[in-house]
Amino acid sequence: MKTVANMADYIEQYLREQVQQKGGVLELQRAELAERFRCVPSQINYVLATRFTPERGFLVESRRGGGGYIRITRLRAHTQADVHRILSESIGPVLPQVAAADIVARLHEEGFVTDREAAIMDAAMRRETIAITLPDRDLVRANLLKAMLMAILRF
Repeated sequence: MKTVANMADYIEQYLREQVQQKGGVLELQRAELAERFRCVPSQINYVLATRFTPERGFLVESRRGGGGYIRITRLRAHTQADVHRILSESIGPVLPQVAAADIVARLHEEGFVTDREAAIMDAAMRRETIAITLPDRDLVRANLLKAMLMAILRF
């Protein structure tokens, strides 16, 4: 039997592939997906809530009930203006480490930051690196990430 973590990985991989195959928009039934993976619908909810977030480049819409569906839309950044929009929408005055990592991964995936830049940014965003207490740590992280991304966008 698959572990919960592995099951979430399989569901995420399947959904990412389906979104890509469907041109960036996927509609499906939660119950059918749960049946496909032989899991409870709450496992699907967990994957959608943690792995298909705006920071990771996705919009998830859901309607419950008999005709209910889940729609997953891939949000792409095509221009520097799109990246500025991501910055203003995703990076508020404070930023948790997980959200920072998601934003960096998304921009790396879409080719706005290199492997090296992403690694440097991830290292700078770690709680061990910003060795101060909350909520100041999340405030410093938000300011650091904004500054790094603005510097990268200038080139």
